Amino acid sequence: MISAGIDSGSATTKAVLLNDVKIVASVVLPTTFDLLSAAENAYKIVLTDAGIDRNSVSGVYATGYGRNSIKFADKTISEITAHAMGVHYLYPDVSGIIDIGGQDSKVILVNDGRVTDFLMNDKCAAGTGKFLEYTAKALEVPLEELGPLALASEKPASITSMCTVFAESEVISLRARGFKKEDIAAGLIESIARRVAVMARQIGLKQNLAFVGGVAKNAGIKVFLEKELGTTLYVPPEPQITGALGAALYGVS
Repeated sequence: MISAGIDSGSATTKAVLLNDVKIVASVVLPTTFDLLSAAENAYKIVLTDAGIDRNSVSGVYATGYGRNSIKFADKTISEITAHAMGVHYLYPDVSGIIDIGGQDSKVILVNDGRVTDFLMNDKCAAGTGKFLEYTAKALEVPLEELGPLALASEKPASITSMCTVFAESEVISLRARGFKKEDIAAGLIESIARRVAVMARQIGLKQNLAFVGGVAKNAGIKVFLEKELGTTLYVPPEPQITGALGAALYGVS
């Protein structure tokens, strides 16, 4: 059975193609203004990469922020359920998931791949990829260098605001006061880790945790989160595709 999963996120669109529960193709693309076109493009790419004809696919399953825009999908499922299924496929023993994306963050408690509780912050960009994007810009460093820069710090600066606008102003103020870039970066990442750790503790996440989403690619966030939570986090080789993977798995479950 061939199944396709598409995760339409605010920042990226992901697609995964399964053949007999084996990943045969996956892709991560920027989400454009036209969510449907982005999804169609991602779907075409995985079909081409796998050498599979569209008519051979038994079902297309959509999840994520823009899932209802994917008109060619056979069914939509919640991103919470999709991530739980995708992570369980990769790490069967995981009991909790931390997912930080472009504009929201989620902590999910799971049992054998089934969601038992979750907490979601989608009211503001605090602690998300967008937050990191803006603060990296204020520091005048490429986004991908923010994590390594933070890990070079010996004394993280104190960041009091988690509002994206105010944090950006605070970064500029700290720079004017002579703080090192690495210390400001570390302060920003440490503040995110603390915020997410509070969410994790609220629903009882303790050990055997997976860290997914685009922000999981930031090595600094992983290190600071592990310090706050007192445990090692599992990060998939491609942490952005777990939602699309879970959606595809839904079709063969």
